[in-house]
Amino acid sequence: MLHPRIQEVTERVIERSKETRQAYLDRIAHAKKQTRVRAGLGCGNIAHVMAACSSDDKARLKADEQPNLAIINAYNDMLSAHVPYKEYPDLIKTIATKYDATAQVAGGVPAMCDGVTQGRDGMELSLFSRDVIAMSTAVSLSHDVFDGVFCLGVCDKIVPGLLIGALSFGHLPTYFLPAGPMQSGIPNKEKARVRQKFAQGLVSREELLEAESASYHSAGTCTFYGTANSNQMLMEIMGLHLPGSSFINPYTELRDGLTGHAVETMLKQLIDTKDANCLADVVSEKTIINGLVGLLSTGGSTNHAIHLVAIAKAAGVILTWKDMADLSEVVPLLTRIYPNGSADVNHFQAAGGMGFLMKQLLSKGYLHNDVKTIVGDGLEAYTTEPMLDKDSSVIMTNSTGPSKVKWVACPEKSHDEDVLRPIDNPFSKQGGLQLLTGNFGKAVIKVSAVAESHQIVSAPAKVFSSQGELQEAYSRGELNTDFIAVIKEQGPKAKGMPELHKLTPVMATLQDQGYKVAIVTDGRMSGASGKVPAAIHLAPEAVEGGVIAKIHEGDLVTLDAPAGVLKVHVSDEELAKRELQLSQPSQTYGTGRELFAGFRNIVSSADLGASAFGLE
Repeated sequence: MLHPRIQEVTERVIERSKETRQAYLDRIAHAKKQTRVRAGLGCGNIAHVMAACSSDDKARLKADEQPNLAIINAYNDMLSAHVPYKEYPDLIKTIATKYDATAQVAGGVPAMCDGVTQGRDGMELSLFSRDVIAMSTAVSLSHDVFDGVFCLGVCDKIVPGLLIGALSFGHLPTYFLPAGPMQSGIPNKEKARVRQKFAQGLVSREELLEAESASYHSAGTCTFYGTANSNQMLMEIMGLHLPGSSFINPYTELRDGLTGHAVETMLKQLIDTKDANCLADVVSEKTIINGLVGLLSTGGSTNHAIHLVAIAKAAGVILTWKDMADLSEVVPLLTRIYPNGSADVNHFQAAGGMGFLMKQLLSKGYLHNDVKTIVGDGLEAYTTEPMLDKDSSVIMTNSTGPSKVKWVACPEKSHDEDVLRPIDNPFSKQGGLQLLTGNFGKAVIKVSAVAESHQIVSAPAKVFSSQGELQEAYSRGELNTDFIAVIKEQGPKAKGMPELHKLTPVMATLQDQGYKVAIVTDGRMSGASGKVPAAIHLAPEAVEGGVIAKIHEGDLVTLDAPAGVLKVHVSDEELAKRELQLSQPSQTYGTGRELFAGFRNIVSSADLGASAFGLE
């Protein structure tokens, strides 16, 4: 039986999305009816497609009898999570040849690293890059010569961008291929301790760099549960990864076996069984709800309060923060992964991983099981875990053909309940995200990492126009008091809604010293949001006349996460007077201002009905 709240929210999302979803499905149905893609191309078009191919691949493409697979690759050798993708295209092409098929790198997409751009002007382009990636993906597929798609991407804006772009070609079967997390480095608590010591001036830059390098030390995804690993959870629970494949380390035999198996599975679906589920069928209203339940039950990245809304919209589904908040009231928190605990994703995988998590959620009706996935119908296959099988051709449910990988039942019990809990013994009866409302506007807060004693803060405001201003005030010794830091002019229209991670060590240090502190901003804190309560994504934003622009130093502000309240204790009359006194924003835009100008003109956190933020 489906949980009543899951049913209720799903039904209203379906009802709300009737027209937009049907319009999307009509477009997909039209695309499916078209003549098989390459058969409709002229000779000049085909010649361009295969000009640089081998003679064997030219023959295959001329015959137009077997699939041609698109590879959309986010590889670069600066971003550790994407370094493993260098070898993926050759592997995919080799397997395709065995099936007398072809594969081509249809395009590349940018993959910037927020870990590099934190606190720099480049961070202004971070959120913007998602839409560039989406457009790049759609441009790559617009050549209309492909029968299936492999998306190679892991981090922050990259997976959402790939998925948004691919949904424009939702008539094609589409698989996401993970690369896996790096092996565990120094404990996350130790990394956080050194960062706070550096913020206090108690350790040197050399000591900080040594600690950071011991944490981020090799190819693979960063191991904390930020947006990158939240992306991987999301793709698996939405049925776009092979079961159990999200958190297998790169450059291992199992990782390579899973990648090869994914390619074989798609080819056999296209060639033999003719039953490949297209992307539009996989990503439905129920799939979106499943993704949201996964996000809440794991305390995932607050970035998905934005990305899931945009992904849903690309599939014709209208999702709101109210939907998220209503689900968060009933979805139990089943994991403690840093920054919500001390363990990393490798510990989560060892404790039982996605198979155990999904089995627990299914057992109490928190997930829709009547959904399609890349491996068939339903989520039963996703309650298993992969392992190497060198001695047989055992294969997973709903797949065909030999493989080095077999799937076995996931553990009946968690191997570490400090990291991963059963549904009857959750860390919390509620999920990790909370909607905040009040005269400030609307914001979200990630509560899974915030102790209950810190979830309610009422204190005077200290107002800043950048995180640098707050750091300077801390250095001058001006923040040794209870306060709520109001960081304005950080919204999507002002400067791209950058992540404000440089606030975390300072604010965490002050909290540890016994001060009652919190953050309110129209910017972002993302998946690394930590133990300091932070009301983020505030809308309307400052440059559009939002209340955050009218806050004065010393105004009493209350952030009450359990009650879902964010308010400033100033009368409506006084706020109206301040409206007339508003000056031009103090923020000067960074190096991305020319590129970003067009984006600022079309995005608006105040125009909530049309924006990607999807507020009601």
